[in-house]
Amino acid sequence: MAHYLVIVESPTKVKTIKKFLGSNYTVMASNGHVRDLPKSQLGIDVEHDFEPKYITIRGKGEILAELRKEVKKADKVFLATDPDREGEAISWHLGKALKLEDKKTYRITFNEITKNAVKASIKNAREIDMNLVDAQQARRALDRVVGYRISPLLWAKVKRGLSAGRVQSVALRIIADREEEINAFIPEEYWSLDAYLKVEGEKKPLAAKFYGTEKEKLTLRSAAEVEQVISELQDAEYKVEDIRKGERYKKAPVPFTTSTLQQEASNALNFATQKTMRVAQQLYEGITIKGNGTVGLISYLRTDSTRISEEADAQVKAYIAGNYGADFVSSGNSAKKDDKKIQDAHEAIRPTDVNRTPAMMKDSLTRDQFRLYQLIWKRFVASRMKAAKYETTSVKIGAGKYRFTVAASKTVFEGFRTVYTESGEEKPENNMLLKSLDKDSKLSGDHFEQKQHFTQPAAHYTEASLVKKLEELGIGRPSTYAPTISTIIARRYVAKENRNLYLTEIGEVVNHIMKESFPAIVDVNFTANMEGLLDYIAEGKVEWKSVIENFYPDLDEAVKTAEKELEQVKIEDEVTDVVCEECGRNMVIKYGPHGKFLACPGFPECRNTKPYLEKVGVACPKCGKDIVFRKTKKGRRYYGCEDNPECDFMSWQKPSEKKCSKCGNFMLEKGNKLVCGNEQCGYVETKE
Repeated sequence: MAHYLVIVESPTKVKTIKKFLGSNYTVMASNGHVRDLPKSQLGIDVEHDFEPKYITIRGKGEILAELRKEVKKADKVFLATDPDREGEAISWHLGKALKLEDKKTYRITFNEITKNAVKASIKNAREIDMNLVDAQQARRALDRVVGYRISPLLWAKVKRGLSAGRVQSVALRIIADREEEINAFIPEEYWSLDAYLKVEGEKKPLAAKFYGTEKEKLTLRSAAEVEQVISELQDAEYKVEDIRKGERYKKAPVPFTTSTLQQEASNALNFATQKTMRVAQQLYEGITIKGNGTVGLISYLRTDSTRISEEADAQVKAYIAGNYGADFVSSGNSAKKDDKKIQDAHEAIRPTDVNRTPAMMKDSLTRDQFRLYQLIWKRFVASRMKAAKYETTSVKIGAGKYRFTVAASKTVFEGFRTVYTESGEEKPENNMLLKSLDKDSKLSGDHFEQKQHFTQPAAHYTEASLVKKLEELGIGRPSTYAPTISTIIARRYVAKENRNLYLTEIGEVVNHIMKESFPAIVDVNFTANMEGLLDYIAEGKVEWKSVIENFYPDLDEAVKTAEKELEQVKIEDEVTDVVCEECGRNMVIKYGPHGKFLACPGFPECRNTKPYLEKVGVACPKCGKDIVFRKTKKGRRYYGCEDNPECDFMSWQKPSEKKCSKCGNFMLEKGNKLVCGNEQCGYVETKE
């Protein structure tokens, strides 16, 4: 009997796939990559056509030896690594490492680990797609030359093992730019005014929002403007001028892609992007289900497609009809229309069998696995259901020359919302009073409610909103979002606090160097265009080495220029007036992974270190002592009193010596403006 060898990436997949194939199939795992560029050198021969130098990854020798034994016995070898560019490259590396050139070797891919999908993949076995391999080689080579040429400069400049990366440096810049925008933001005052009106025959008053005049919408900018409007409305007659009823539909969401899954898992479950991918990988590779053995519960998790197979589409629609009724089944397909390239012919992320409901799977899954599976299952089922339907009512109320409005909506058909609602989705506001309202309704003023507000700056990025931004800009691919964010957090360029991402001092330094010396690398459009070139390589339209060839000379020139400039501005350790209590020397300022600190210059004889409190030249508004730069535990910078914890003053913006001429409070510096530290005051003046 013929003997076949199937090589997958993960040992978990071995158990799942083994039971689908006959006894003449052996399934083994490569445990991911088996070859890579060496860590100790660039590994790209820039003198000889940018040829990469691949070596066996340390620790993989034993795995390869076991695989070689099985290769000798096998009549055919099937390479079943993941169905994306990286998986294609791993298959190619396996072919080289196992010397499969003279062996009958086939590439098989499946979007889900199910019996039908695995058997169908063997029937449709193909050769390795070298265009996909080359696209991955190009990405790896680009990342390597950027990282290995620029990182030593950061080391020299900032003094401790920092590093730069092609995509991570752009992500860092995006966060830094948002931080600058927030710091320079000047809040503007505005007021809301609600009129509470008595409706004849009703006990409860009707709340109407101030709109403006008959001709235009007005924004109330101050308390004086509000008082002026109220005084003009003292004897006003209120009347219903217009009632409009209508219908509104909310379309069902499309199934998850990698990006949208990461965003929704972050918002709904508070999962970090890396955790989402780890748990999704477990669901994809296979979970031991009581009575069924090991089963892959979801389709492939690295995808930017919202397409669904005909078989899965038919199955979910039958499930909806059977459990919710035929009225809930969508007639069309919910899919995202997008001009961007969709990587490979993937499907969206979905359950492999919609009849495996979250409730049925709960006992076989961990808490995190269950919550993520439930999210994927609900989103997929919802995507094939009809839109939710709302009945809307909007009322315009006249009062003298001013106009007030009331709006409400009532759900008349739940549709997909029976199964799924997105996190943060506002519930429709149903106002029962509007039912009894018509143009003849008699209204009279009861009281006013006025509130002061201030415009808010753009929010700090969260992992979810950063993933969304990276996807919008076309930077990176589904497989790169999680490692990119994890890297900048792990290197402490960015601190994560209460979901928000904040730039740290060390991140600020690295971002400044990258913007000054390597503007192209951190240019958003340049990085997005590079992703487009990688797509062209995958389609066979561009030769991969030509992309490196065109990119490298500019990088090389920028590195050489920066080397000269960095030598000229190389910072010596700054000597301070703080005396080392152990040996009497004046301590110096050093840079570490967490930013600046004080160290004794007598190292290694004297190893004394202490926190560096950098004075900003401003007295504390509370106690008069010096304000210094401080950092939260995770590395986010703020301004605090040197006498902390006795004095608890803190501010995210730099305090000014100047007092507010309106209320006497301390002022804060925001760009070229000074803003009162008391939000209720709102006084702003230009810095002298």
